[in-house]
Amino acid sequence: MTNTYRRGELTIDQQLALATAARQLGEEFTGAFGAQTIERFLHTSYEEFAPRAAVANFLPLLAERFARQRLHALARVEGRSDGRPIVLFLCTHNAGRSQMALGWFRHLAGEHAIAWSGGAEFAGEINPAAVASMAERGIDISGEFPKPWTEEIVRAADVVVTMGCGTPARSTPAGGTWTGSSTIRPARASRTSARSVTRSSAVCAPCSPISASPPSDRRPTYRA
Repeated sequence: MTNTYRRGELTIDQQLALATAARQLGEEFTGAFGAQTIERFLHTSYEEFAPRAAVANFLPLLAERFARQRLHALARVEGRSDGRPIVLFLCTHNAGRSQMALGWFRHLAGEHAIAWSGGAEFAGEINPAAVASMAERGIDISGEFPKPWTEEIVRAADVVVTMGCGTPARSTPAGGTWTGSSTIRPARASRTSARSVTRSSAVCAPCSPISASPPSDRRPTYRA
């Protein structure tokens, strides 16, 4: 880890964990990005989660996972792609409906498309009611975690689906448009009302991999 991105407030264990994550990401993205870019993404990702983390020991892992997604997004923006469409689900807290939509989309699309999610004011954890309701349908989203979105993530997406939470512009690129409406808010809902989201096929219908458009400069936004 270079001195540029050392943080004095990190414990020795956290510094070692981040150094290990940087090495792993460096091996994964060999030839695509240099060490400085990887460390910058890793440490800025860490700083996103630090104020909200319930368990500090998990911070390096969350930072590594989010940095990996951001680096894949940057590679896509720079023209390196496996050809699969990327769908991005956004809501305010990334704790309920956008995570459920992501789970449904992955369940239906399989390996034919990539799904990401994010929140403008992301929560510290996924709503247990959303996890339980999806589990009833045989879809496991317990391994997901709320996260923000960044400019490279939005730019990499072929389709952006806002989940109607009054999503404010967090890091909206020029020309970005955020719209949406819904009556169920799983982040504040009971397990019963969260189930109603799992029964709605409209969550994923507009963005199936068959109808997803190829990459372009303009990202279509669908109303969920």
